Amino acid sequence: MGLLSGGSVSLQEDLTMTIDLELKEDEAAALAQFVKRVSWSTLREHAVSDDEAYMMKDAIDALQRSLAASGYSPR
Repeated sequence: MGLLSGGSVSLQEDLTMTIDLELKEDEAAALAQFVKRVSWSTLREHAVSDDEAYMMKDAIDALQRSLAASGYSPR
């Protein structure tokens, strides 16, 4: 993340990264359940702004797609 004047962190950069993750099957299933169930209010409660909460949601959506592609897509 880049620094803006005054030392605040910019959350607007469009850099992407790949994260390798090894999980046990039960951990992957539990994580898939969590990302399915996490609510907007929970995200907003832990974010400093709506923009950050939307970024959290986007990241969770990407995680959910990755889990689904690996066979973990709870109904």
